[in-house]
Amino acid sequence: MERIDGARRKKWRVPALLALLALPSLAGAQELNSGDTAWMLTSTALVLFMTIPGLALFYGGLVRAKNVLSVLMQCFVMTAMVTLIWILWGYSLAFDTAGMQGGVTNLNSFIGSLGKALLAGIGVDSLTATIPETVFISFQLTFAIITPALIVGAFAERMKFSAMLLFMALWSTLVYSPICHMAWSGAGSFLGDMGILDFAGGTVVHINAGIAALVAALVIGKRQGYPQHPTPPHSLTLTVVGASMLWVGWFGFNAGSAVAANGKAGMAMLVTQVATAVAALSWMTVEWMKHGKPSVLGIVTGAVAGLVAITPASGSVGPLGAIAIGIAVGVACFWGATSLKKKGGYDDSLDAFGVHCIGGIVGALCTAAWFRGSCSRWWTGWWGCGSARTRKCAGWTSPCTTSRAISWNPEPLLQGECR
Repeated sequence: MERIDGARRKKWRVPALLALLALPSLAGAQELNSGDTAWMLTSTALVLFMTIPGLALFYGGLVRAKNVLSVLMQCFVMTAMVTLIWILWGYSLAFDTAGMQGGVTNLNSFIGSLGKALLAGIGVDSLTATIPETVFISFQLTFAIITPALIVGAFAERMKFSAMLLFMALWSTLVYSPICHMAWSGAGSFLGDMGILDFAGGTVVHINAGIAALVAALVIGKRQGYPQHPTPPHSLTLTVVGASMLWVGWFGFNAGSAVAANGKAGMAMLVTQVATAVAALSWMTVEWMKHGKPSVLGIVTGAVAGLVAITPASGSVGPLGAIAIGIAVGVACFWGATSLKKKGGYDDSLDAFGVHCIGGIVGALCTAAWFRGSCSRWWTGWWGCGSARTRKCAGWTSPCTTSRAISWNPEPLLQGECR
């Protein structure tokens, strides 16, 4: 009997080992993936490239010659200051999940604790999904850098440097980190539990920065002589170069938000290219019809608007949905940067609100309208397979983020210096 039992054990030992080898997910669900890590390292560099030098050159070309170094300095110092804030407490406030529970709303649903301040407990072997947590921290840091840098476009040429530093430090802590936590920190987050669809930052980055930009412009006031004396861009060459860098870097922004080198990242890259190209043509066409000729400033601004709008939708729509988003945002942002600004009477110097907030809202709403859902083919995304609940959640991103950005904004504490 012992020999028979031993033979039976040997008989089943090999099939059992083969079964284990056929189920790698059981053994390596949270193992480091070198391909994902390599892509995320690349994406991190691309997104940082968007701010320095991309956004710095884009904004620098739009201001007067005497202020170009001021704008470049503001973007550069933002990179340095926000990096320090992110390491000290920003990452912890945004991504510490202690006390969070899916379906339960508490204080930790709105802001993280300081459990990861100074990156406590994070080492070389710490993982987020299949990449090192250090890479994830660096990737999210680049988002935290570019978001306040976008706001610079609203008060360019008229805020004191010291006031700008104080404002951005407070804004990054009191506005960006909480909204990032509410949207992206996972189960138990306030907006996450509502089912918000913000794949790469339409709410967290663009609507958030756009609302802050509008409030800053209203509080600080207009530039001297605006709008009676025009202030044309001093170098559209710099602006085109900067916009081109933004276009290239945005592939890391959107495709990198998949946090993996997979099919979703590939589709995000494709729809980013499509929506940007269509939005550039859409803005150019509207401008051509209204003013009788297109402009290089118009087409590059339209391209940026397309990048903004596809950001929340890049993980949820197909190519035809991207075409629809590009057409819609080109028209909407042209209106926002021209007619709406004129009627509102505010001095949004470089159209941070007109492009980023309005573009972000268009993208958030179109995410629902063109949601791919569980459809089995990419092309069916153009019709939209999202449920009514999905549509409500995407529509909620605008008023929810708006109310929080305004209620937490420290702009009224600042003194602007008009020049």
